Amino acid sequence: MSETGSNIRARNLGIPFSGRPGTLNAITDVPGVEVGYTTLWSGSGALIVGKGPVRTGVTAILPRGRTDPRPCFGGSFALNAAGELTGLQWLEERGLFEGPILITHTHAVGVVRDAAIQWMRLRGWPRLIEYVVPIVGETYDGCFNDIDGGHITFEHVFAALDGAHDGALAEGSVGGGAGMMSYAFKAGTGTASRRLPDEAGGYTVGVLVQANYGTREQLRIGGIPMGAALAAELPRYLDPSIVPDDIRRKHRAWCPTEGSIIVVVATDVPLLPHQLRRLAKRPTMGIARLGGVGTSLSGDLFVAFSTANPDIGERIDALPSLPAVAPYEVKMHPNLALSALFEATIDATEEAILNALVAADAAEGIYRLHIPRLPHDRVREILRAHVLLREGTS
Repeated sequence: MSETGSNIRARNLGIPFSGRPGTLNAITDVPGVEVGYTTLWSGSGALIVGKGPVRTGVTAILPRGRTDPRPCFGGSFALNAAGELTGLQWLEERGLFEGPILITHTHAVGVVRDAAIQWMRLRGWPRLIEYVVPIVGETYDGCFNDIDGGHITFEHVFAALDGAHDGALAEGSVGGGAGMMSYAFKAGTGTASRRLPDEAGGYTVGVLVQANYGTREQLRIGGIPMGAALAAELPRYLDPSIVPDDIRRKHRAWCPTEGSIIVVVATDVPLLPHQLRRLAKRPTMGIARLGGVGTSLSGDLFVAFSTANPDIGERIDALPSLPAVAPYEVKMHPNLALSALFEATIDATEEAILNALVAADAAEGIYRLHIPRLPHDRVREILRAHVLLREGTS
């Protein structure tokens, strides 16, 4: 299955947000950015490793689209590094990267990375140097998916990359987010964007998240601590008789995790690597608005890139002699004019996470673990009671 997310978004519920979204309110509002998914969803009942149930996938983000291999300036930040986002050492060393950014589950990072290399080779993407180091992130879906089953293959990665497109995006249980949960509700993939005011340049920032973190009691929406008010339905095993004794002893009612979140920030603002490292820190505050705390076992890893300055790649045709020393000409946004972009990134991160929560339907995973959906009507009731409901928003 490819794209099966809901069309309902957080704004449809009247959840209040700051800032002005782009036309699509998605990372694809940044010109050139394309996103593709492969979603694997099959089987039910008890876990049989290698057979399922399968609830996983791959998300592919191509900064300049499938047909433009030119590199981008980038930067990264780790709020809590109990996870993996490959390629960051090389990104931080030289400040740019080539190729797609991919997100999947924890035990599929290797195959997704290897597939990305072969996809770039077979699609004729030139190499700036003799090797590539793809950026691949992960969050853990082992409570819901046959994580050791080896279900993701090169074919699935190629499908996500070849199917990448601009325009509106599915959200919720799609792509790498298929098996993920947040705040003990079904979650997964979400996206949002913000357009800066004309006086701040009129640029766009877009965010895509794979959300898989947070306990129910931590959840805040619109600044309201909602976790306690939404505690009526928690994840549960629908047939405890098929749950192995070791899992029942370890997890009691269900399989909780401290979880993780991957955040990808895209912008057309002409930022240099040191500025993108600063920008990559800002999703932290969007997560905090919703109650996230960056727990000790959480992999909260963020990467930011700019699609400006498209002609920044070193030329390989000069090797093995010394590369050309003529300087590149690049544009740089003023350091003292970054605050509006920081705020836009925080706003878009908050909304992208809530879009993942709102879009995802209740679902059943391995050993019939049932993860409930965020209760839309109840959220609206609580917001209305606090005079925060945005009636008629879309």
